[in-house]
Amino acid sequence: MLDGKTKSGMAERLASIVGSDNVTLLETDAVLNAHDAWPLSEAKIRTGELLPIADVIVFPETAQEVAEILAVASEMEVPVVPVGGGAGTCGGTLPIYGGIQLDLKRMDKILHIDEKSMLVRVQAGVIGIELEEEVNRLGYTTGHTPTSLRASNVGGFIATRSGGSMSSLYGKIEDLTLGLEVVLPNSKIIRMKPMPRHSVGPDLRQLFIGSEGTLGVITEATLRLFPRPELRRFRSMAFPDVHRGLEAIRRIFRDGITPSVVRLYDPEDTAISMSNHFEIQDGDCMLLLAFDGLREIVALDEEKAVKICLEHGAKDYGEGPSKRWWEHRYDMYYPTELTTSGFSIGDTIDIVAPYDKLETVYYSMKAAMEKHDAFVMSHFSHMYQNGGSIYMIFFTSQRDAKTAWEVYKRIWDDGVAACLREGGTMSHQHGVGLSRSTYTEDELGSAFLVLKMIKAILDPIGIMNPGKLGLGVKE
Repeated sequence: MLDGKTKSGMAERLASIVGSDNVTLLETDAVLNAHDAWPLSEAKIRTGELLPIADVIVFPETAQEVAEILAVASEMEVPVVPVGGGAGTCGGTLPIYGGIQLDLKRMDKILHIDEKSMLVRVQAGVIGIELEEEVNRLGYTTGHTPTSLRASNVGGFIATRSGGSMSSLYGKIEDLTLGLEVVLPNSKIIRMKPMPRHSVGPDLRQLFIGSEGTLGVITEATLRLFPRPELRRFRSMAFPDVHRGLEAIRRIFRDGITPSVVRLYDPEDTAISMSNHFEIQDGDCMLLLAFDGLREIVALDEEKAVKICLEHGAKDYGEGPSKRWWEHRYDMYYPTELTTSGFSIGDTIDIVAPYDKLETVYYSMKAAMEKHDAFVMSHFSHMYQNGGSIYMIFFTSQRDAKTAWEVYKRIWDDGVAACLREGGTMSHQHGVGLSRSTYTEDELGSAFLVLKMIKAILDPIGIMNPGKLGLGVKE
């Protein structure tokens, strides 16, 4: 934390850039901005623990203002933490060393919609649901609809390599981002023009996609658009076990069928998520499917997918469970007794693996996590031709806060270790932030050195979101 005189002087300089109304030193504002949706930080707040707060919060409106803010931060050697919608689940925006929180909520303009090329150019602070509703009115979709859509923004999507619920068909945000504007720590503004493909050296867009504010500030993006589907159909199939469900999914993609939604729930998650609304046999695993596109193609894909599922021992539940999930998919962002009571804490480790390792990773992680007095339920979603992700969801309730946080850490440590040991990757779409930062070097192996070298070149002073991605940890 800065001393009072330094803090006041910095605030005055920032106010000269963005106006005094767009800079705040109020402790109440800093406390409200001190956390995202990371379950550990939320749980600590419930028990009265104070989290680290920023010294000052600033709200720029343009890339030029961001550049001038970073110039001040570099001169004063003050940490800068970019903040989007605050819906991240890994502590990526926590200002663990104080400094400046650079809040992008005023950068909320949809700048241009190119219907001929099916592109949309937006500022980083545009909220996902507002962008989606705007392009919907013109007959398009972004194809990017994470469950945080009402609370997260475009810059956050890109910074964390976000995935939407229909990523099987439309792709993740790294597939949808064609152009970027980024402000570097040295205050230089760089632009990568939107091109569908190129062969001019490495794709520098991918350097900043997933960088979580450690290499610069994403201020603008150009994203792909898709025509809104003529038809979206839902289908639900219940399998007697995880193995047969995964084999059916693998066959569906192998046969050239690409559903927009593919979600296979294990027996525990099926019981928790489905049994209150549908009569499902104990031990069954529910598969939710959706198909987007032209009416004739959707009908054919659905018919072929159902046939494959039946061949693998599935029971047909029609559209009911799948359609109900779709209509309630945003509900998870509302508090429940599991997430707000006593010293209970729950979280999700979202991993990804190819099909030949996916089932082994699931059982190994489940066994490792359940050793620590945890209830574990899982679903396989964001599935692709070569593999997919698993949401390993756990809950634990302990007698006191200290024990709860210790158990939580052991569950994470052993769960991630099992994932990496069996050939998985520790994050599909939620990023790294703080919750995974200590595992990043094990995940990347010898390539972690390259990431550290890039950080050292672009941010030699180390002002950009220190401590995240396992980078820039202050001694």
